[in-house]
Amino acid sequence: MPTNEFDIVVIGSGPAGATTARVAAERGLKVLLVDKRQELGAPIQCSGAISRHGLIAAGVEPNKEFIHEAIYGFGIYNQEGEKTTIDYRQIKPDEYGQGEGKHPLGYLVDRRRFDRYLMAQAVRAGVEVQLKTEGLGYQPTTNGGCAVQLRQFNKNFEVKAQILVGADGVQSQVGKWAGMQTHIKLKELASCLQYVVEGVETNGLLEIVTGQHWAPGGYAWVFPKGTGYAEIGLGVTRNLTTHDAQWHLNQFIHQSFFKERFKNYRILEIQGGGVPLAAPLKTQYADNLILVGDAARHVNPITGGGIHTALHAGNIAGNFMANLLQSGQKPNKKNLKGYQDQWLEETGNAMWKLYREKTAIFREKDVAERDRLLYKIMSAYFSPYSEYKKI
Repeated sequence: MPTNEFDIVVIGSGPAGATTARVAAERGLKVLLVDKRQELGAPIQCSGAISRHGLIAAGVEPNKEFIHEAIYGFGIYNQEGEKTTIDYRQIKPDEYGQGEGKHPLGYLVDRRRFDRYLMAQAVRAGVEVQLKTEGLGYQPTTNGGCAVQLRQFNKNFEVKAQILVGADGVQSQVGKWAGMQTHIKLKELASCLQYVVEGVETNGLLEIVTGQHWAPGGYAWVFPKGTGYAEIGLGVTRNLTTHDAQWHLNQFIHQSFFKERFKNYRILEIQGGGVPLAAPLKTQYADNLILVGDAARHVNPITGGGIHTALHAGNIAGNFMANLLQSGQKPNKKNLKGYQDQWLEETGNAMWKLYREKTAIFREKDVAERDRLLYKIMSAYFSPYSEYKKI
C-alpha cells in the first residue's frame, strides 16, 4: 500500500474522532480517519443521552436517523425514593415541549446510527476513512511532521502527517505511544450494565437514583428509549462493593421503590462496559500529537456522560489544528499546548472543579452523609442554574 501524506491522522472514529476529523476537513485540512472496528458504535457502552444544545454547538443537527426519544428534564431520587424533579416543560413552557415552536431539552440517541451519522458527516466534508485499520505507533520526523504506522487486513503500512490525534478511548494506546500515563485506577472506573426493556412506563425524563444501597460509587437510571422501550441500568465502582454490576442491577429492579413499576419488564437487549469517572489527563498533547474525548478523559467525572464533551472537544481540536497549521506554526509540544489551554478555558477547568467536589464526597467515611451529599450535588448539577451546564 503506497505511503500517503495527510495534515491530520485521527485514530478512533467515535464522536470525538469523527467530529475532530470533520471540523478539520471543513477548515481545509487533508484528514485520514481510521478505526480498528468494522461496525461503528459497537459495542454499545453508554445510555446515549445528549443535550440538544450539545449537538447543535458541535454542528450536528438533530435528525430522526439517530434519535430514539426526546428528553425534557430529569428526575433525581435518593435511595429511599425522595425525588427532585427538573422538568423543562414546566420551568420554561414557552420553549420546551412538543407543540409548535417548542423543542426538547435533549435526546436519547441510537449509538450505532449516531456514530454512523457522524462518520457520514466527516466523509461528506472530505475525510478519507479506513475501517478495520489498527494503529501500531508513531514517530516525529526531522521535517516537523510524524510517521504513523498502521495495519489493515494484516498488511502494515505507513502514512505521514503533521498531527496525530488519539481518539481511541479509555486507556488510550495513542497516548501511551507518547509516554502519557493513560492508566485508570480501579476506583475511578465505573462498571456499567443496562437492560433495554419493554413493559416499563417513562415520561420524557431521565430518571437517576443515587445512593450506596443501589449503586455503590455510581447511580442507577431509567431512561426512555422510544417506541415503548426503556433503559434500566446502573454503574458501580468495584472498590466499594463485593458484587458485580449485574447483581446490583437485579437488586435494583426487584427490590427498589421502582419494583412495582418494573414488574412487567421484559429484557430485549443487554449492554455494558467500563466508563471513566476520573480526572482529565493533566497533559493531553505531545510533539505532533493530541488526545480528544475518552482518550483524554473528557468525561463528566460524576455522571459519566461523555458524548457532548466528546463533540465539544472534537470541535475545539479540529478548529485549533486548522488555525495552527494554516498560520504556519510547527505542531510541536509547545504549540499544541494551546489546544489544551483552550479546552481548559471552555470546559476543562469546570470539569476539574466537579472532579474535586466528587472526590471530596467519596472521601466521606459516613455512608449516610455521603449519600446525602451525592443526592445534593446530582440534584444541583441538573438544575437550569448549574455552573456545570457545559459538562
